[in-house]
Amino acid sequence: MSKTVRLDKTDRRILMVLQQEGRISNIELARRVSLSPSPCLRRLQRLEEEGVIDRYVALVNPEKLGVGLLAYVNVSLDKRNPQATDAFKQVVHHWPEVTECYAMTGEMDYLLRVMVTDLQHFSRFVMDKVLKQAGVLDVKSSFALEGVKRTTALPIETLAEED
Repeated sequence: MSKTVRLDKTDRRILMVLQQEGRISNIELARRVSLSPSPCLRRLQRLEEEGVIDRYVALVNPEKLGVGLLAYVNVSLDKRNPQATDAFKQVVHHWPEVTECYAMTGEMDYLLRVMVTDLQHFSRFVMDKVLKQAGVLDVKSSFALEGVKRTTALPIETLAEED
């Protein structure tokens, strides 16, 4: 677990703005958080250096690219085979269909968020990749019917005051 970074009210406001508008200019960011540009830039650089800001990305609309089927896949592995777990964790990084993967508590061992073009693509992914992986005992899938909320923003406004 990495060390928590202390943030004051201005740092939190900077992060809230950047989570919504990652390409905002420093001048506009400074205006929005009531700072002059130089101190704003110094704060931003500190947040980057301390790893609070991990990276900048473009959020691509999957439907515009024809990647419209979202599935959540639960995978159960043979717990008596630690090599299977290590191999699974390595191979999942090479599956472009998997946008997120989490080790889980409960019945299943891993939860995969899978984005594919259609049901046929999903079937090939499960049959040719997941089920052929050594140690996979069970796979259960659920498909998203409708997106209700989708965000990458963390709840910065709920962090405790440290000013």
